[in-house]
Amino acid sequence: MTDRLTPLELMRQLVSFPTVSRDTNLPLIDWVDDYLSSHGIASHRYDHPDEPKAALFAHVGPWEEGAIVLSGHTDVVPVDGQPWDSDPFDLVERDDKYFGRGTCDMKGFDALAIWAMVEAHHAGIKRPLQIALSFDEEIGCIGAPPMIAAMQPVLPKGSAVIVGEPSSMRVVAGHKGGTGFNTHIRGFEVHSSLLDRGVNAIMYGAKLIEWANEMNAQNQSATPGAMAAMFDPAYTTVHVGMIEGGTAHNITAKDCYFAVDFRVVPGESKSDWEARYRARVAEVEALMQAVVPETKIEISPRFDVPGLQPEVEGEAESLVRMLTGDNASHVVSYGTEAGQFQEAGYSAVICGPGDIAQAHQPNEFISVAEFNAGHSFMQKLVTRLCQ
Repeated sequence: MTDRLTPLELMRQLVSFPTVSRDTNLPLIDWVDDYLSSHGIASHRYDHPDEPKAALFAHVGPWEEGAIVLSGHTDVVPVDGQPWDSDPFDLVERDDKYFGRGTCDMKGFDALAIWAMVEAHHAGIKRPLQIALSFDEEIGCIGAPPMIAAMQPVLPKGSAVIVGEPSSMRVVAGHKGGTGFNTHIRGFEVHSSLLDRGVNAIMYGAKLIEWANEMNAQNQSATPGAMAAMFDPAYTTVHVGMIEGGTAHNITAKDCYFAVDFRVVPGESKSDWEARYRARVAEVEALMQAVVPETKIEISPRFDVPGLQPEVEGEAESLVRMLTGDNASHVVSYGTEAGQFQEAGYSAVICGPGDIAQAHQPNEFISVAEFNAGHSFMQKLVTRLCQ
């Protein structure tokens, strides 16, 4: 049996794996598998059918239902073009902070969860504990649903899930849902001096982007309902973050590509927002085809993440409030895998160390104090599971 690593040693090891979403996470998963196995903990995997990626899940304690599940993702966002002061994949401590890609989002929590699993196993807990480490969270939370489905026939079903996204150890009981669509406008090229005879894909795409601006303005000016008012901003947002297209400055653009993303407040329907977008797409496409009939607009789903609905006397929320002492009401506008666990029948809540403002940033960090607060939380959790 290997030595029990400290939370900091575990985080240092996890950060050293460059698990950017576009790349493999298998070396990290292999390492965690081996480490848990060295302590007598059997882990299980869900392997991506087409890519070198995997999720890992494990169970310690009595082989019965009702486990507490510690949920984290293993992928991180790219560091390309970011001005880091140190190697992003080499954990560095300075100024009472731990720097490295993923320290905040969310290998800090992953390290604490692995530590808790080993400690709980050796402590002989009376209520089971599980860990679930997913992939591809950063590109739309697409790795968690197949992982959750794979867990069901293999492990006794847990009852309460703690998703350790950085919340400054606050209890977050709700978040917006998200959905997005890749959009491809197929225009018709002519010389720009004859633009009335062509269909400029970029300029027609701009009509859809302007629709997004109009929706944001309408939503912002409306009086929010009680649920929406809890969020910042207190309305559904429509966003386009990247655009690509065109051949040359003097040719009407044949192609234009962008994605439209919606962050939907609980109580509103993602399907309704999709229908509204498709209706506007149809209107713009009709304008294009009135000029050149063979032009068209193609849209395809990019991601679909359910919101996290605040639960009435939810088990996960009640447990985490007791362990943290936080009795305030918190919601966030970003999406997580918590809503996916909730859809699968688990009680779910978000609580993890670190400040979300540091996520995805150059020189990403988690403060030593925040990491220690996460460690204290896990110690309390293991103690409670022993009772």
